[in-house]
Amino acid sequence: MVADVKDSNVSKLDLHNLPGGPHTFELAMKFCYGMNFEITPANVAHLRCAAEYLEMTEDYTEENLIERTEVYLNDVVVQSLEKSVEVLSTCEMLPSIAEVVGIPNRCIEAIAINACKEQLVSGLSRLDCDGESAELKSGCIEWWIEDLSVLKIEYYQRVICAMERVGVRPDSIVASLMHYAQTSIKGIGKYQIWNPAKTKPSPSMAENDQSTIVETIVSLMPTEKSASIPLSFLFGMLRMAIMLDAAIACRLELERRIAFRLEMVSLDDLLIPSVQSGDSLFDVDAIYRILVNFLQRIEEENVVCGYESESLGSPGHGSLLKVGKLIDAYLAEIAPDPYLSLQKFIAMIEILPDYARVIDDGLYRAIDIYLKAHPILSEHDCKKLCKFIDCQKLSQEACNHAAQNDRLPVQMTVRVLYFEQLRLKNAVSGNSGDEFLSQKISSGVPSAAMSPRDNYASLRRENRELKLEISRMRVRLSELEKEQMYMKQGMIVKSGHGKTFFTSLSKGIGRIGIFSSPAGGRPQKSSRKSRGSEGKPGRSRRHSVS
Repeated sequence: MVADVKDSNVSKLDLHNLPGGPHTFELAMKFCYGMNFEITPANVAHLRCAAEYLEMTEDYTEENLIERTEVYLNDVVVQSLEKSVEVLSTCEMLPSIAEVVGIPNRCIEAIAINACKEQLVSGLSRLDCDGESAELKSGCIEWWIEDLSVLKIEYYQRVICAMERVGVRPDSIVASLMHYAQTSIKGIGKYQIWNPAKTKPSPSMAENDQSTIVETIVSLMPTEKSASIPLSFLFGMLRMAIMLDAAIACRLELERRIAFRLEMVSLDDLLIPSVQSGDSLFDVDAIYRILVNFLQRIEEENVVCGYESESLGSPGHGSLLKVGKLIDAYLAEIAPDPYLSLQKFIAMIEILPDYARVIDDGLYRAIDIYLKAHPILSEHDCKKLCKFIDCQKLSQEACNHAAQNDRLPVQMTVRVLYFEQLRLKNAVSGNSGDEFLSQKISSGVPSAAMSPRDNYASLRRENRELKLEISRMRVRLSELEKEQMYMKQGMIVKSGHGKTFFTSLSKGIGRIGIFSSPAGGRPQKSSRKSRGSEGKPGRSRRHSVS
């Protein structure tokens, strides 16, 4: 540079964009003048880039700075996973010249290969830990997982991709993703989620960075079924993605993964707060999309195994019943929300098929809570909502409550009383339930899966209905047996007080009169007003299930 300057009296040279800055230039000058200094993982990347910038090649002297730093990188850095991570983290502050000389790529490959070697060692350690305590087992987890958390998301993404390529275990990658998310995503939700105005400020630069981190971590999740990602982590990432307004593809991928194991989800996991302005308190739309994915998965599994969707023997029927109970409990939790629209509430009820619920008690409870929290609903809307309740699938307890529920439409109360009368009639006459079952089949209850053009399919569906009815009748039979035991005990007690056997028997039979009071004495009036104005409730009457 001095030789190229025309002015022989030059006293100043400008070295623009020197990698590493003044400190690295000082180390390079010490090297030129033979002064001792130590090459370390903290400065080797800067020295290598500065030597490239200063053209300190073998053309000028042997073992120049480029050669010396290359030897250190190859002999020391890439042999150690820990040192490779440290050098890679220092490259984040260097300009593009670091990529030109290939330091990041070498460090990333070294990290992946060394992690694969550690995988073998940790596998042997886990075998040794099999008979030990949980504390020792937790110590067998790969130590490099914590080291990777110091990397920026761009380099971390490249490291994880390299690990997948060389064959690092998916469960180790999942553990690393979880640790990186816990250490990198901080300060989320600085605004109030539950504020009544539901106003969300414009995202800051830090939140934009965190949104990128969430999207990247989701894209790095292993696709292998052997990699079991904890559901709590998936729901946590989904909440973060919603709060940070991450990309739609990111949220849809999380919902798809959750739907794959929806039957294992707890109710608290589904209660995702909503951040949309003017919306309900909970993100019902996200749960609806998860349910759609779940039902599609069940349908695909049944097609592969050759079952019909509603078949009791299908692989997904047990999962469907569990999800049905879960969604009924979810509906009961979101029903008190004053901002929850009737359309969304009905959509959540409709999406599940009829055969997902053996008993409709949970659905009845959710609808009752919604009617109580939304007293301004019109009569038409109440009828529209209550038509989803199958009175024949209500337990004795739910029927007793529904018969005295003033919030239900009159038609609903009449249906409940009608089917309760049939049930009690069968109980008194000692029928096994065939008459009640035939009444149900011939009553014209619409079946969503009925196909008149296919007799074989119709027989299979009727067989399914018969099996469901038998399971319900077993539940009702156990209730009647308990009632019979209570009646026998009452007759024994009353006969001990001097009453005749026939008097006690008539009193016992009077208890199961269709419209007799639960106290077993005086008949009730059928009007709702008189029912609501009575004093203390009897044994079988409950307070509101809501």
